[in-house]
Parts: sequence; structure tokens; C-alpha cells
Amino acid sequence: MSPITAFNVAVIGAGAAGLAAARHLHKEGHTVVVFEKQRQLGGTWIYTPTTEPDPLGLDPNRPIIHSSLYASLRTNLPREAMSFREYPFVAKKMGQSQRDPRRYPGHGEVLEYLKDYANEFGLSELVRFETEVTRVWRDGNGKWEVRSRKISGDKKDNVVCEGFDAVVVCNGHYSEPRIAHIPGIDRWPGKQIHSHNYRVPDPFRNQVVVLIGSSASAVDISREIAGVAKEVHIASRSTSSEEIAKLPGYDNIWLRPMIESAHEDGTISFPSGVMVSADIILHCTGYKYHFRFLDTEGIVSVDDNRVGPLYKHVFPPSLAPWLSFVGLPWKIIPFPQFELQCEWISGILSGRISLPSPDEMMKDVEAFYSSLQASGVPKRYTHNMADYQVN
Repeated sequence: MSPITAFNVAVIGAGAAGLAAARHLHKEGHTVVVFEKQRQLGGTWIYTPTTEPDPLGLDPNRPIIHSSLYASLRTNLPREAMSFREYPFVAKKMGQSQRDPRRYPGHGEVLEYLKDYANEFGLSELVRFETEVTRVWRDGNGKWEVRSRKISGDKKDNVVCEGFDAVVVCNGHYSEPRIAHIPGIDRWPGKQIHSHNYRVPDPFRNQVVVLIGSSASAVDISREIAGVAKEVHIASRSTSSEEIAKLPGYDNIWLRPMIESAHEDGTISFPSGVMVSADIILHCTGYKYHFRFLDTEGIVSVDDNRVGPLYKHVFPPSLAPWLSFVGLPWKIIPFPQFELQCEWISGILSGRISLPSPDEMMKDVEAFYSSLQASGVPKRYTHNMADYQVN
């Protein structure tokens, strides 16, 4: 069935979200161009042992490594939950060898699944690889201009500007680290690194490590480096000073409350009065949303990691449906949610599905923000959907 209306749509990014967007926009009959900076599809699921020269990721001029994968990473969801609904994530055999058949597979198997998904629906031919989007903005006629440049090959640095009816932003949010604030850290002589630049445990051998965080990466990495480190102290706001203890099953991992301060003699102090002489602070403290290429003249902004205003985490009310975002929520079951968001966006653009008016959408956004504030939820947790999607 042909759509009521078809548009030219730019998709920024060819990771899981961008591939889902390409699939459903194309299925709906829209003309799709996917811009991808890397030489292959997969986004954050492309592992590289290369890390950034700035281990904390604070230098805005640093060469950015998109992926935050570490070598040993496996999914923390079963492959059944990782599946797009229309393309099951089943174990496959390749020639004489079988790919990773585990129910909780390694990151390489997820990348292969995304390649399989793209091949199944002919998505690679919609992607312009090694093409960086440098600016997206609206022209005077309400169209979206997309400026891009080739980053390698015969046409390296060739800049192109093209007009589109709509833009779907799928650039991911695991490449711009958030760093914990630690009083006195400027005088502390040790090393610091963000988990974005963690790959293998060897650099932590015989070191005393203070690891900050309590999410999935913190759990994985703390246990992995404990196999080579002298001591690992996990500092987390979820641990009170009364709960200090060794992690069961480990002789060299301690659970501690959040760091109180760092000192120039190399020690780290905790609210409990404990002092630890540490070599390395490892920040497993999450990431910041960033859209350096996007110019909405201030309509969409990032404030304390809240991207807004967005209706249902997807549409800026005054720019809907011509600008949309896929994959912003976290603590979710990601691929099925990407798929649902993309089906919604595609159906709205074709006219099969209606959005509320801009005023109604804005009122919904304001009510949502007010409910978060009334519940004491910080802005930075606006896109945390743990209590909405997983019960």
C-alpha cells in the first residue's frame, strides 16, 4: 500500500536506531538517505581497541571514538529481547563455523545481527558511509538543509549541502562522557579515565583503583579489573556509609559511598572517614547527549542532559513531525523501542497517524516535566525510562 504522502528524509547515523529508521521510512514509501561517519554500519556496536588520547574525553577538539565497547562485553538482555520484532535475533551458522550462540551473546554477535538485518531489508544501499554531517538547519522555506563532508576516499573533504523535508536524528549517546565532580581533584596526582576509553583490564594490573558508578558497565568492569588490580573500591551514591563491605565472592573489591574529596598526597577520602591511597580513578558515570551538528535556533536544547522540549522523547512540538529523535531514552529494551519509535515517525510523516497540535504537545511536555520535578527526579534523569518500560 503506497503512503498518503512521501517525503525526502535524512537519517543521521547508521547504528541500530538509524537502521530501524531507514527500514520503516523506506517501507512506508519515503525516500531515505542515511548519513554515517564510519565505514560500516552498527554504530556503538562496532568494537575498536583504539581509545581517545584524552582518557576522560573532556577535550572538545579530541579525535572522537564513537564506540564505548570493551573487549569482553556481552549483552545484559537475552537475544530474544534484543530482537527487532520483524527480524528475530537467532543464532546462525556461517559456513563451517557457528557464530556466538549464547543467549547473552558478545558484542560481535550483535554487530553481525545488525548486518543481517540491513542485508535482509536492503538498507546498506541507503547509507552514505564515511560521510560526516557537519550542520543541519532549517532554511527560509521550512525545509531542512543538511551539510555533509566525505572523510576519506577520492572525494575527501568534499562538502555537499542538500535539502530534505524531514530529519531523523539517530546519532547515539555513548561517546560524550559525563564525569563525576570530585572536590580537590585538580590537586590529586593520580590518573583518571572514563569507561568510554576502557577496553581491557591489563593497564590496571597491581593498581589501586577507585571506580565510580553502579550501573551495568561499572558492575562488569569492576569485576574484570579485580582479576589484575591490587584493590578495587566501588564508590556509589547508592551505598551508604553504614553499608561498607567487601563484595561477596571477592577479596579485593570494596563497596563504598561516593567520594568525599581527593588530596594532593594521592589519597581519596570517603564520608565514612576511610582514606584510600589510589593510583587510578575510573569514571563509569554515563554520557551526555550532544548534537553539535544541529542548529534549531534554540528551539531544542540540552539542559543538564535533558533534551527538550520533546513530545514523548521524540518530537519537538513546534518542529514536529519534520524533526525527530530516535533512541534517547535509557534503561530500556532498546531495539524494540527504536522500532516502535520509527514506525510512529514514519506513519506520522506519511499521514496515516496524527499528532496532537503543537500547543497540545507542549502542554503534555510541560506536564511531564512538572511530574518529574514533583517526584524529585533530577533533570538529568528525564530520559530514564526504567519505571515506564520495565516493570
